[in-house]
Amino acid sequence: MADWVGVAGSLSAISAGSRTTVWGVNAASAVYRYTNFDGSPWINIPGGLSDIGAAADGTTWGVNSGNQIYRYHGDQDGSNPWKGISGSLVRIDAGSRTSVWGVDSAGAIYKYTNFDSSPWVKVPGSLSDIGAGADGTVWGVNSGNQIYRYTGDQDGSNPWVGVPGSLKRIAVGSRTNVWGIDPGGSIYRYTNNDASGDNPWIKIPGHSATDIAAGADGTVWHINTAGAIYRYTGDQPS
Repeated sequence: MADWVGVAGSLSAISAGSRTTVWGVNAASAVYRYTNFDGSPWINIPGGLSDIGAAADGTTWGVNSGNQIYRYHGDQDGSNPWKGISGSLVRIDAGSRTSVWGVDSAGAIYKYTNFDSSPWVKVPGSLSDIGAGADGTVWGVNSGNQIYRYTGDQDGSNPWVGVPGSLKRIAVGSRTNVWGIDPGGSIYRYTNNDASGDNPWIKIPGHSATDIAAGADGTVWHINTAGAIYRYTGDQPS
């Protein structure tokens, strides 16, 4: 596909905060960080995770197959790169150090309080995947593939507004860089216009995608059903 360049490796989940902050986990729960060099693209980071969230400011969080939560501290303590944080989540994303969101196995939504001793506040609603941007933007999808954007900072009585479309995965880099994957594995980019006809999404050619990552600077990556890794180049001259 002309819009994507393949990058060596195999991953089952991926997250991007920016062009230089890209993390992933593979099917065996090994953790990898992008080296910023396609010729030797990944460095293995000690630990075992099933999902990961990477922010533009370097903040990185993850959850493991037991739903335990970890924050990356390897830039502060190389001998113990992950700090356990109390709670139980199955999906997690980080937009910044102070914007970390997750969903648990029952679909409940949690936002990080920025206080490790009492780390999570429950947010009304039910989601199966969530994406948090560097500017505070948050989107989610539920088990019925319905799409929601967080407006709780504007209307506390109704914190989520429904957006037309059908997605099973969502990624948010910023208010204007929102991407998703539909139940059939097709890739979509938000038009930044909720009322864009019946569908505020533009379909982007891709490769049977299973997870997608969007950074604050416009960076986008995805992985497919075979674990192959792709970086978006459709915004660059051909």
